[in-house]
Amino acid sequence: MSAPPLLSIKGLTKHFPLKKNLFDSLLNRGDVVRAVDQIDFDVQPGETLGVVGESGCGKSTTARLLMQLINPTAGEVIFDGMRVGSRDLPLKEFRRQVQMVFQDSYASLNPRLTIEDSIAFGPQVHGVSKQESLARAHDLLERVGLAPARFAARYTHELSGGQRQRVNIARALALQPRVVILDEAVSALDKSVEAQVLNLLLDLKDAFHLTYVFISHDLNVVRFISDRVMVMYLGQVVEIGPADGLFDHPAHPYTRALLSSIPAMDPEHRTEKAAISGDPPNPINPPSGCRFHTRCPAAQAVCSQRAPTLGKLHSPHLVACLMYEPDSGYQAKAIA
Repeated sequence: MSAPPLLSIKGLTKHFPLKKNLFDSLLNRGDVVRAVDQIDFDVQPGETLGVVGESGCGKSTTARLLMQLINPTAGEVIFDGMRVGSRDLPLKEFRRQVQMVFQDSYASLNPRLTIEDSIAFGPQVHGVSKQESLARAHDLLERVGLAPARFAARYTHELSGGQRQRVNIARALALQPRVVILDEAVSALDKSVEAQVLNLLLDLKDAFHLTYVFISHDLNVVRFISDRVMVMYLGQVVEIGPADGLFDHPAHPYTRALLSSIPAMDPEHRTEKAAISGDPPNPINPPSGCRFHTRCPAAQAVCSQRAPTLGKLHSPHLVACLMYEPDSGYQAKAIA
């Protein structure tokens, strides 16, 4: 029997209201940006769930919703069987157990604090003594490869980008969390430093028994670090599956197109034409039915009329596409 999920997301939705003008007010109309629209997924204890998709698909908004940095329009986050924000799991206790590493390593650190104070600040807020917090900060600096004797008293501007991101990782671990959300945590680093930070993340995961939600545009990095991968398009989940299975046998047409964008090193297998054309639709007024049908090479009339549900292709691979739904009205002969 498999273990229950550590994080369970149910119907999570975030709509950002647009600023009304006089005309909208007279018509009592209020448009919204559908950044995340009724998504469901689980994160198993000890795994790394990679999240991929085009810019604007809702990856970073999902991360902020998981951390409760923004309030959801609808849906709920269940952590270890308890609803986040309930009496059983207050927000402060949830944030002690779930931490986040942001993309911008400079902006996410306070320039007025020394490195040791930045790392020790979180534990002190949660009631840990200053002495113990500083000792924990020094231990974590050592673990992330920054000697405390050299770096503890430095300020943010005195560090390189890779060093700052190591500090952010140490700060995220200072509260001894169970889950770490990494939102484009290595995308701003050059490749040599990126490799070092990725290996560091893998070592820390084993040492602290962590669970990761890893968001990135770099598909090769996602495949390297992830156990499972979730693909998002226009605020919705279109496919989830084991990393190797999803990369080797993508089911959803969007996933196939996304993976075809990975540059080939072999000159005999270079991409000659784009797998999909056009820009993603407007999230204020998304297409009816399947949101990908306006760009899908395998779309049929039914795709614009009926929205697919995220269902099992084969366990544990899930896909949201009418071509795999029984009695959906999709004609199998047109599958690309």
